[in-house]
Amino acid sequence: MIYVFLANGFEETEAIAPIDLLRRAGKKVITVGVGDNIITGSHGIPVVTDTIAQEAPLTDELEMIVLPGGMPGTLNLEKSDYVQKAIDFCVSNNKYIGAICAAPSILGHKGLLNGKTAVCYEGFETQLTGADIGSGSVAEDGIFITARGAGVAVNFGLKLVEKVHSKEESLRQRNAILCD
Repeated sequence: MIYVFLANGFEETEAIAPIDLLRRAGKKVITVGVGDNIITGSHGIPVVTDTIAQEAPLTDELEMIVLPGGMPGTLNLEKSDYVQKAIDFCVSNNKYIGAICAAPSILGHKGLLNGKTAVCYEGFETQLTGADIGSGSVAEDGIFITARGAGVAVNFGLKLVEKVHSKEESLRQRNAILCD
């Protein structure tokens, strides 16, 4: 089971591309609304979530959480006690955390990227406290998978598929969607 947290002001492409690719790979992906079950993205697109944060249990079935970026979505995710609790749960239980665009800053503020390679949206590097800033569009270091922004949302989603399924499935998905 994978939770994708959505808060008002999230970047739509950074959420929908990974959701789609993970579901194509047969993973159970649950969209989790922070504050409500109708969340509006940063470009005015409303999304009805599968559940709300308070009703999303943190159990061993959870394989990964995904934090899309966008503004003010990232700020709204960061100030959610439940999102903070979910991050802590993943760290304590060695579960993957995917964060894209500005969202890696949430992990940086918590000191979780200290000594880890990570990437983020241009200009947020100073928010990745203690991180080694990578040069690629997607970075993986331990349980943390980070990505630069909307333009690499598909590659981010494919990396998430690789981590919770397999490299073969990620490649199969890449070929199926005709991604270079």
